Amino acid sequence: MNDTSTSFMRRLAVPLAAALVLAGCSLTPRYERPAAPVPAHWPGAQPAEGGPAEDQAQTLAAPDLPWEQFVQDERLREIIRLALQNNRDLRVARHSVEQMRASYQIARANQFPTLGASGSYTRSAPATMPGGASVNSSASLSVGITAWEIDFFGRIAALKQAALAQYLATEEAQKNTQISLIAAISSAWLSLQTHTELLALAERTLATREESLKLTRLRLDNGVATALDMRQAESQAAAARASRAEQKRLRAEDLSNLALLAGQPIAEQLLPKADETQLSGFADVPAGLSSDVLLRRPDIRQAEQQLVAANANIGAARAAYFPTISLTAGLGRASSDLDGLFGSGGQRAWNFAPAISLPIFDMGRNRAGVESAQAARDIAVARYEKAIQTAFKEVADALTARQALAEQLQAQQQQTDAERERYRLVDLSYRNGVANSLDLLDAQRSLFGVEQALAQTRLAQRANEITLYKALGGGWSQTQPESDQKQEKETSKE
Repeated sequence: MNDTSTSFMRRLAVPLAAALVLAGCSLTPRYERPAAPVPAHWPGAQPAEGGPAEDQAQTLAAPDLPWEQFVQDERLREIIRLALQNNRDLRVARHSVEQMRASYQIARANQFPTLGASGSYTRSAPATMPGGASVNSSASLSVGITAWEIDFFGRIAALKQAALAQYLATEEAQKNTQISLIAAISSAWLSLQTHTELLALAERTLATREESLKLTRLRLDNGVATALDMRQAESQAAAARASRAEQKRLRAEDLSNLALLAGQPIAEQLLPKADETQLSGFADVPAGLSSDVLLRRPDIRQAEQQLVAANANIGAARAAYFPTISLTAGLGRASSDLDGLFGSGGQRAWNFAPAISLPIFDMGRNRAGVESAQAARDIAVARYEKAIQTAFKEVADALTARQALAEQLQAQQQQTDAERERYRLVDLSYRNGVANSLDLLDAQRSLFGVEQALAQTRLAQRANEITLYKALGGGWSQTQPESDQKQEKETSKE
C-alpha cells in the first residue's frame, strides 16, 4: 500500500504540473487603448513666453504640481489638510478601494487550489443482527484539494484581470474624489472671501448712505432739499441694508459649506478677515501645448480601467464555450479504530477524482453571454472617449476664460477707479451746493454696482485658476501612477 500511494503521488504530480503549464490559455481579446477623439493641441495654443523651450520644460505640469504648492494661502492649506482627514466622501472612496482590493484577492485566489484537511470517526452496529450486535468502528484523516478548476481556457485568469481592473478603477475614483474635494474647498474658500469682502463693502456703503440721508434731512429742514430728495435717500439706504443682509446670509452659507467639506467646524483663525483686499492666490498653472496630459486625469484613467475590465470579461464569456475541468484529490490514513489511526493499525489512503463538464446545448446562452460582454466593451469604449472629450472641453473652456477674465478684470478695475473719482467729485459738489441729490444718488449707486461687479469678476478669475488646475488633473501627483505600478507588477507575475 505504501508503494502504491507513493506511485500515485508521482503519477499525480505529472498531470498537476501539466495543468499548471497549460492553464492560462487566454481567449481574451488583446487590449489596445482607443485613440483620443480630440485634437492634439488646445485651441489657439501658443508656445509659452519667457524663455527657451528647455526652460519651459522645467515648469511643472498640472498633474505634477502638488496642491501644497498650488495653494498659496496657509490657512486654506490647513483647511484642505483637515478635509483630507475628515471628509466623509473621501472616506467612502478609500473604503471602496479596500473593498475592491479584497474582491481582487478573492478572484486571484481562485487560480490556485485550496488545500484542506478532513477527518471522520464512525461507530455503528446493526440493530437486528441475530445473536447480538457487533460494533464496527472506522476513522480517517486526509489532506487534499477539492473541486479545483484547472484554468485551461483562461476563464479564471480573465475574471482575475477584470477584478484587477475594477480595483484600479476604484483607486482612480479615489484620486478623482480627492482632486474634486481640493477644488471644491478652494472654491468655497474664495466664495467666503468674496462674500466677506462684499459684506464689508455693503456696510461701508450703508454708512455712506446713512450719512447722505442725514445730510439730506438737514437740507430738507433748511428748505434746500425737497421731499423727493429725502425719499430717494431713504430708498438708497434701505437698499444698502438689504444688500448687507443678503451678504450676511451668503457668508453664513459659505461657512456651512466649508465646514461640510472639511468634515468639521472651521476655527475662527482660519477664516478670511474683512479687511483683506485681495483674494487668495494660486500658483500659475501652465497648460502646455499637447492634450496628451488629459490621459493622466484620474477620471479618464478610471474609464480606461473599466474598459480593460470589460475587455477581460469577453475572455471569460468565450471560455464558457469550452469544457470545465476540475480536480479533487487527497492523501491520508484510515483505520478501524481511532487509536490505531496513526499507529501500526492504520493504513495509507488516497483518492483522485478528475471531473469534466462540457456544454452541449444551452439555447444560445453562451453566445448571448459573449455578445453581452462585447456590447459592454463597446459601451466602455464610448464612455472612455466621452470622458476624454469632456475633459478636453473643460480645459479649453478654462483656457479661453482665463484670457477673457484677465481682460475683463482690467477693464472693470479701470471703471471702478473712474467711478470712485466721479463719486468723490459729485459728493464734494453736493456738499458745496453745486450738484443736486440725483447726481449724488446716481454716483453712489454706480460706484456700489461696479465695486460689486469687480469683486465677482475677481472671484471668477480665481475660480477659473482652480477649474483649470482640476481640469488638467492637478491635486494628485506621483512620479509613476500607482495603478501603472500595480499593473506592471501583476503582468510580471503572470
